[in-house]
Amino acid sequence: MTEQHDVVDVIRTKRDNGRLSDDQIDWVIDAYTRGVVADEQMAALAMAIFINGMEREEIVRWTNAMIASGERMDFSGLSKPTSDKHSTGGVGDKITLPLAPLVASYGVAVPQLSGRGLGHTGGTLDKLEAIPGWQADLDNAGILRILEDVGAVICAAGAGLAPADKKLYALRDITATVECIPLIASSIMSKKIAEGTGSLVLDVKVGSGAFMKQFDQAKALAQTMVQLGTDAGVHTVALLTDMSTPLGKTAGNALEVRESVEVLAGGGPSDVVELTIALAVEMLAGAGKTGIDPAENLRNGKAMDVWKAMIAAQGGDPDAPLPEAPHTETIEAEADGVVADLDALAVGVAAWRLGAGRGRKEDPVQATAGVEVHVVQGQPVRKGQKLLTLHTETPERFARARAALEGKVGVAPPGTAVKARPSIVLDRVEA
Repeated sequence: MTEQHDVVDVIRTKRDNGRLSDDQIDWVIDAYTRGVVADEQMAALAMAIFINGMEREEIVRWTNAMIASGERMDFSGLSKPTSDKHSTGGVGDKITLPLAPLVASYGVAVPQLSGRGLGHTGGTLDKLEAIPGWQADLDNAGILRILEDVGAVICAAGAGLAPADKKLYALRDITATVECIPLIASSIMSKKIAEGTGSLVLDVKVGSGAFMKQFDQAKALAQTMVQLGTDAGVHTVALLTDMSTPLGKTAGNALEVRESVEVLAGGGPSDVVELTIALAVEMLAGAGKTGIDPAENLRNGKAMDVWKAMIAAQGGDPDAPLPEAPHTETIEAEADGVVADLDALAVGVAAWRLGAGRGRKEDPVQATAGVEVHVVQGQPVRKGQKLLTLHTETPERFARARAALEGKVGVAPPGTAVKARPSIVLDRVEA
């Protein structure tokens, strides 16, 4: 047990731009988890860290203290190597759904402990709960059994993994301290290291629909997380990927599941396929499997077989029809021209306002709500052509969703030169 400290001294140290000692960090994380340090005191410390930052050694110690606040999973008894992926979140980011079964189809175990959406970024568990019967909650024995038998599992992280992070994450969300590299990096990596995966690929989003709007900011976050993983003995690489426009053609729970199944059937939008394959190559390499073209198992149905087995193992019916919204509205081009703007954040906020996301963690979500995108940036369109379709169970939400899109999905006059979307993968970071 670490020695007793005065929390006010800890706050003052960071407020005055000092370096927290290992013992101060160990004590304050443990004391906060046990309720000895109050929320308002941790809020003050989080704001001091937000303003003054942390040195690498502090971030490492802070991450390790959060890991030590709970249990660690152990996958060493599995007959195959483990590899995992974490995305920093975006709009239309359904990549986990096709990616986990694709990687598992090559004999790698994928323990994808996922979360729920908050605000404009969708949660993987919310998407999968659109499938009739599917259950997010598994105990550790269930996780291990499905990993051995099927190869991939997508489920909720247990309460025992990094409980300090769970408590601090909720506090950061209501105190404007979310966008802080030391706190984001330690939050993500404490959970992923405690999860026990052998290798990890980070998908760090950049652009309007991401937490990190600027490339330099996103790269600094990626470098910090790669260092944390490497220091903990986890093979870690990061891809920086574009989130200036939505990923794929859908944002919303059942809509994104449908699109993911299209990818697993060998089709789907080209950007979703491109990113799924790029991340699969990295995950397979981290597990020691190189020289593989993952596109092959999308074409031949092997990834789809794993998907169906994975969904069934968690109580879901992979062949059941997905629910559809009873109410839809279309947004059409008001004149001939070329699609100049297709802002990811605006589409994400519209989907959220239609009922696809939540404002507070206890809010319910609509399985069928969301936005379907019919065009891409730079595409010529005619007057009256469909740009977007809005889906919801509660039609009184349409007005606020349309307001979110006002001026953010724009059609420029014919012949206007519009910059095409960049390559999905912008950069790669490794230790």
